Amino acid sequence: MEKYEKVKTSLKQMLINNFLGGIAWGLGVTIGLSIVLSILGIILKNVNLIPVVGQFVSQIVDFVLQNNPNLLQ
Repeated sequence: MEKYEKVKTSLKQMLINNFLGGIAWGLGVTIGLSIVLSILGIILKNVNLIPVVGQFVSQIVDFVLQNNPNLLQ
């Protein structure tokens, strides 16, 4: 086996693949984080252990649901 193997893809193809991979990663992180934060917000809305945080999150969730009622359907 050679010490260094030559890359058989062109520079253009490598840049396109890395660009598309970066876009897919960023989109996945954005969608995943929004799902996790929305679930966390709903949980904190129902938990009244910390009233200030719970009330703040409750106001945010209520605002979002008033502006987009299709989220829970």
